[in-house]
Amino acid sequence: MKVDAPAMLGYGRDLSGKPPKPGYSIMSRICELTGKGRQVGNNVSHANNKTKRTFLPNLQNVTLLSDSLETGVRLRVSTHGLRSVEHNGGLDNWLVKTSDDKLSLRCRRLKRDIVKKRAAATVAA
Repeated sequence: MKVDAPAMLGYGRDLSGKPPKPGYSIMSRICELTGKGRQVGNNVSHANNKTKRTFLPNLQNVTLLSDSLETGVRLRVSTHGLRSVEHNGGLDNWLVKTSDDKLSLRCRRLKRDIVKKRAAATVAA
């Protein structure tokens, strides 16, 4: 019997083993724009005992406005990512300048839609 490796490992499923509801995804602690994730380090006591710990990014659920699509987009973004978006002049400029390997699947699709909309606007003008 052939078994698909990702299905065997349970990717895309919650702890109960059921697939997520339509429109929902499993929440990972990764910024959708910058790809920042958790880091691993040590708690160090006064006696210099070291125990493992994780450092989590400061993720916020925000609605960013897309100028090209004229809609709001809900994303889970780190505060560093928010500052970067503001520095680059908005969500559209940030997505166009950023390489696809840093972006989540949702952001890559959003970027594709923005590029199409901008191309259509330049042809019409």
